[in-house]
Amino acid sequence: MPEYLPLEIPENPRLAQNIIHFARALRRAGLPVGPGRVIDAIRAVEAAGFTERMDFYWTLHACFVNRPEHRVVFAQIFRLYWRDPRFLEHMMSMMLPAIRGVQEDRSAVAAEKRAAQALLGDQMPEVPTEEEEEEGTQIEVDASMTMSAEEKLRSLDFEQMSTEEIAQAKRMLARLTLPVKPIESRRLMGSHLGHRMDARKTIRDALRKGGEIHSIARAKRRPRWPNLVVLCDISGSMSQYSRMVLHFLHAVANEKGQGWAKVHAFTFGTRLTNITRHLATRDVDAALKSAGAEAQDWEGGTRIGACLHDFNRDWSRRVMGQGAVVLVITDGLDRDDAGALEKEMERLHLSARRLIWLNPLLRWDGFAPKATGIRAMLPHVDSFRAGHSIASLEDLAEAISRPDDLGEKARLMKLL
Repeated sequence: MPEYLPLEIPENPRLAQNIIHFARALRRAGLPVGPGRVIDAIRAVEAAGFTERMDFYWTLHACFVNRPEHRVVFAQIFRLYWRDPRFLEHMMSMMLPAIRGVQEDRSAVAAEKRAAQALLGDQMPEVPTEEEEEEGTQIEVDASMTMSAEEKLRSLDFEQMSTEEIAQAKRMLARLTLPVKPIESRRLMGSHLGHRMDARKTIRDALRKGGEIHSIARAKRRPRWPNLVVLCDISGSMSQYSRMVLHFLHAVANEKGQGWAKVHAFTFGTRLTNITRHLATRDVDAALKSAGAEAQDWEGGTRIGACLHDFNRDWSRRVMGQGAVVLVITDGLDRDDAGALEKEMERLHLSARRLIWLNPLLRWDGFAPKATGIRAMLPHVDSFRAGHSIASLEDLAEAISRPDDLGEKARLMKLL
């Protein structure tokens, strides 16, 4: 155990108290922050000084953050706690939308609601209603036909969920299924209701009876189930969506009787990583922890074309046989060569029985295929759908079961 030298603390240690309260907010948001890290943070700030905001930020970041998925949460809590002079009013406006005149007219930022909930904790003020202020007659409202909490959560964006909502969404994703219809293979199997004659079995039965044919054996095509191949983007812009999608894939991979022959999962950011064997672990937390340890490019850059090239070269023939269905989960924001990306997407499309693209950016009403990567990928997919909420993942079953489902591809292709 390290031994610390005596630390001279002033009589009124305001900065140390603020660091302690800041650590409590991080702990409420899900970061593993204990007393030891708080002590290290106070001593690190003492050593680094408190002159530049950027130095102060990275000093606390080095003490409190040790996993890539915690960076966004730490950044939002730091901004609200240390930098925004109106952080309390803004957080209250986020948690209590009924307060007028406080909430800014802007879109929510990733992990901001989670940071606000962590900072406010259980100290949510009670806002009096108009009836209580006027002391008028109390009106009873029948809420039997209103939307339930789960129904509201189904349509909520993954990136704007609070800590409690994320936990509840993960439990809902664990119950989702992704059934698929079987494919008729060219192999035959005996069946009394078959529409084809089984000549081999008919002749074999006749040879056993002296060469006379007493009955004609019937056969039908043997059903088989395809593989599911998932390519999930884990870059910085896709971090929250990819984690929720991987929870969903874990449930699909471990649910027996859904029809998939095998579920193959790959993550990509700056490199391609096969996490199929990690998803086979029954415990979802252990599975995703081992998958995160295997993929070293979490919340990094994006090289979609290079990663698809690695998949087509090294894995396509291994996992794409027998009519595999491919899911690509990415926002399509790639800075590499668009020509190489289009070539790899075309090859992937030709190898797959059906190629479905889930893009979280499609949740915006004004979405248009303006990015170079999106324009290169869109013509080579069979279906283009949103992938930002539980409801969008539930609708994925419809896209898989209906070969003619195009999603939003037909509309967006007119804008190219």
